[in-house]
Formats: sequence, C-alpha cells, structure tokens
Amino acid sequence: MTDTPTAGDALRTTPLDSLHRELGGKMVPFAGYSMPVQYPMGVLNEHLHTREHAGLFDVSHMGQCRLTGAPVAELAKALETLVPSNIQELKAGRQRYTLFTNDDGGILDDLMVSNAGDCLILVVNAACKDADFAHLKRHLEPRGITVDVLEDRALLALQGPGAAKVMEHLAPASAAMTFMSAGKLEVNGVPCLVTRSGYTGEDGFEISVPADQAEHLARHILEQPGVAPIGLGARDSLRLEAGLCLYGSDIDTTTTPVEGALVWAMQKRRREEGGFPGAAVIQRQLAEGTARLRVGIQPEGKAPARAHTEIQDDSGRRIGEITSGGFGPTVGGPIAMGYVETAFAEPGTAVTLLVRGKPQPARVVALPFVEQRYYRG
Repeated sequence: MTDTPTAGDALRTTPLDSLHRELGGKMVPFAGYSMPVQYPMGVLNEHLHTREHAGLFDVSHMGQCRLTGAPVAELAKALETLVPSNIQELKAGRQRYTLFTNDDGGILDDLMVSNAGDCLILVVNAACKDADFAHLKRHLEPRGITVDVLEDRALLALQGPGAAKVMEHLAPASAAMTFMSAGKLEVNGVPCLVTRSGYTGEDGFEISVPADQAEHLARHILEQPGVAPIGLGARDSLRLEAGLCLYGSDIDTTTTPVEGALVWAMQKRRREEGGFPGAAVIQRQLAEGTARLRVGIQPEGKAPARAHTEIQDDSGRRIGEITSGGFGPTVGGPIAMGYVETAFAEPGTAVTLLVRGKPQPARVVALPFVEQRYYRG
C-alpha cells in the first residue's frame, strides 16, 4: 500500500520524525508520509526482536477521530449504518475490528472502533483517512453527530511478549487489560487512550498520545529493557505471519468481507439484519458462497512469491493471485496470502505459483502462519 508521491508533493511527517532520523531510521514514502522502513538492526532482526521481546512502532500516520454529539448508544446505532459489525453491543472499555463497505459489498477500509464510555474513537488507515473522514461526515453529521478528527494526537504501538511488563511499569492499570480492551490511562504521567491490541499477532498495546508528548513518551519507552524501535518492513512481515490483511493489498473495494475471509467481523445479528451498505450482496454470498476466497499459501521452495504472482492449478490454468508475500522470519521460509477459486481453498490443496515466469509448487494452508498470542486473561 505504499503511495509514492509525485514530484512536488510534500511528504507529511509524524511527531516522531526527528527521533526516527536520530535513531538511524531509513525513511521512505508511505501513504503520503515519510516513515521509517527499518533501523540499523535491519528488518529480519527487528521482526525477530518483536517476536521475542518488545518493539515500538510509530503508527501516527493512521487516522484517529472521535464521534460525539449523542449518547453512545445512538452513536453506535448510527455507525452501524456504515459497517457490518455489531457496534451497539460494544461495551464501554472495549474495542472491535470492523469494515466500511460500499453498495457493492466492497471494502472501503478496515478500522478499529473503541467505546470510550462517552464517545466512540475510530482508528483508520493512513491512505484512506481523508476519504473515511469525509464518508463519516457525509453520513453522520446530518444525524447530529460530530466527527472530530484528532489531528493533535500521535499513535504508538508497543508489541511483543515483553510489552505487558513494560506497560505495567509505565501504566500499572494496564495489567488489568485484556485483548481488545480500551481505556484512558496515564502512561508515564501522560494522559493517553490505550488499547490492548495490535497488528503483529503478539500481545501488545496501541497508545494514542497527545502529539506534543509523543517524542518524550517514545524515548522513555525505548529506554525500557528489551524495547527496540521497529520499522514498516518488519511490521509487514509480522502481520503477514499473523494472517492479518493489509488494506489496498489483501482487501479493497473489489473484495467483499466474505471473499476476504472476514465473516468473523460480522456478528450474527448484523449478518441477519443487514442495514449497512452492500448488505444484500454480502447476505447473498453468505447464503450461496463466493467464486473466490482469501487463503494462506506456502511455497515449497525457497523463492518468495510477491504480490501479483499468478496462482495456477496443475494444468497451468490461472485460478488466482498472490496479494501479499515474502519471507517469514519466524516461519523460516516464504509465506503468502492470496485469492483462489473456492474449489481450491481447502488447506492442503496443491497449487502452482508462477514466480518470475517459472512454475513453483505450493500448497494452500490455514491462516495464521504463527500462533496468535493475544492476552485474553
């Protein structure tokens, strides 16, 4: 999903820009921002460090907004007109993954929604955030709901098996949190909104912090034992091993939640009731199935299969395409995700990948590639 700006476009920066450069971050254009793809440790070691210890990621390029102007029950009911998930039953202090859909059932973006008690907080993808905020305002402001874009906040992600110990030191109340919980905590004395979630498959936290406090807090977190700065390169390989979608690669407006194997994000009431954009298309797919599905792919050789690699059956007929692929450092070999015709979606099915023009054997596998280690209490 890297957006390479055209000549003359100024890249935006996050509040941690000078810290990234001080730490030796290799800066690249991403979604209109200058972001660190790696630090001197390198992508492979950053990936393994996060799996074994704790990594700190700057995800301040992502969009944050707050819905206010009505009781939370009314905010949730209104938001359900735009997403296929059950927001009305999202309790205070809890977070949920969901999707913006269009009238064809395609995915406009994936996002996180937190019930902060007196409002709803949304976190959306960087490349989609301007369109997402306009979408929200267009549909919700006529209903008396205020969409407050939080331009003055940064977002840090602390991920890995060592994250909980670090957070407990900086914010003792975080010890009571479980996966997908959300709360207003003081982190090293700074008022933050913290969720116990992340994009790596590991236990971890995402910390929404006032922008003017972000660098100070990041430096303090990096001073803690076992914490290292981690760039976008390892973030991508970590999420791929965890079987998590990247918007713009694995899901987009041409894919539905059913095709994308995201039915788990649509709770039973919403699947049955509908009432969101594209509901008729999605309900039909739930009842009748789809022509293709997102699956895990394990190449049998050592060559990684990158995005847009053709997937074939044993006769050489095209049956799909890789959407994300690369080397899985924890797995110790190449891994990928992509879409195949539904008849080939069963784990264990043999397929062929056309890697640089050469056929390579592979098989369909169940996702994720590594065990997800979220803390559920």
